[in-house]
Amino acid sequence: MGKLNIAAGSWVVVCDGQKALICENAGDEVFLNLRVIEERAIENPPTAAQGADRPGRVHASASTERSAVGQTDWHDQAENHFLKELAVRLDRAVAKGEVDALVVVAPPRALGMIRPAFSAGVAKAVTAELDKDYVNLPIDQIEKRLKA
Repeated sequence: MGKLNIAAGSWVVVCDGQKALICENAGDEVFLNLRVIEERAIENPPTAAQGADRPGRVHASASTERSAVGQTDWHDQAENHFLKELAVRLDRAVAKGEVDALVVVAPPRALGMIRPAFSAGVAKAVTAELDKDYVNLPIDQIEKRLKA
């Protein structure tokens, strides 16, 4: 990873599909000082607790054949919904002028889910994306890894 310049006042959004930290750089480009503005999390219980029914079967109308219908991935749906809500929150912040520059740090799967939900304004405000899973690290460790 190359040197990452995070200007004072920029937001660093560290997230995955279940937790998000929205931080503001209260320092400068040299001395990063992340302050948590907002923390979001969802409860995502096991699939057995979310969907108790077994996968369905489909009967073809022209024959006696049956086909199985895949089980709904409730975790995937919950994560996708969570990340879309986060993108809406970021869009409001950019539209209101709360922030001009964003750095998004998320695992590749989460980046792939949230990126299409970004509005044009948010996409323009994103100065860097890092495909790293830092969401469960303490803030000082996140700062250290972003400066490396």
